[in-house]
Amino acid sequence: MKQQKNLPNILPIFPLSNFIFFPKTSVPLNIFEPRYLEMINDSLKKDKLIGIIQPKNKKNVKNEKKPELYSIGCVGKIISFDETEDNRILLVLNGISRFEITEEITNDKLYRQCKVDFSKFEHDVIEGKNESRVSDLNSIFNDLKDFFQKKGYELDWNELKKQNLDQAINSLCMIAPFSLEEKQILLESNEINDRKNKLKEILNIYSVSNVDTNYSIN
Repeated sequence: MKQQKNLPNILPIFPLSNFIFFPKTSVPLNIFEPRYLEMINDSLKKDKLIGIIQPKNKKNVKNEKKPELYSIGCVGKIISFDETEDNRILLVLNGISRFEITEEITNDKLYRQCKVDFSKFEHDVIEGKNESRVSDLNSIFNDLKDFFQKKGYELDWNELKKQNLDQAINSLCMIAPFSLEEKQILLESNEINDRKNKLKEILNIYSVSNVDTNYSIN
């Protein structure tokens, strides 16, 4: 079922450095800054949607009121939340679809809002398009396991095998110890098979180089 028609063309934007959010994945967030507390409270009163996107200048993002953003991010829906005694909000966000920023709008909020376009990513919200399981990743699955082990990452591979292909690939892309630039490239890959091929390409580069160098994947 397509949910995309119900997605708004204006989103509250959460520039989140050092993290890339993918559709069909879930992530816990700890919200404590006043501007983002306002954003979450406004979202909870409305549609529970927020757009997660990576700032380009990650070094000084905390010191910039409006850091430059990548054009493509992922909208998520708040599926659970809890307010703490010290005025934080703990929430879980479920990834729905990627979006492309078309324009930032002026508002009277502490947080940023942007006009967005979902038209390039209709397949993100089509359920059942890839019902095949992670076993279809056998050609790169062993390489992934070796790569994670070398980096000291532990993953519940049995749990991963229960997911469909979309969920498995997106989960791996989100948690893999790749550079943020590489993850952004994976996020921007058009369809899931493109993302799978890019994932394999990045793994091959690391396998050949055996070093933590940032490479340009076109």
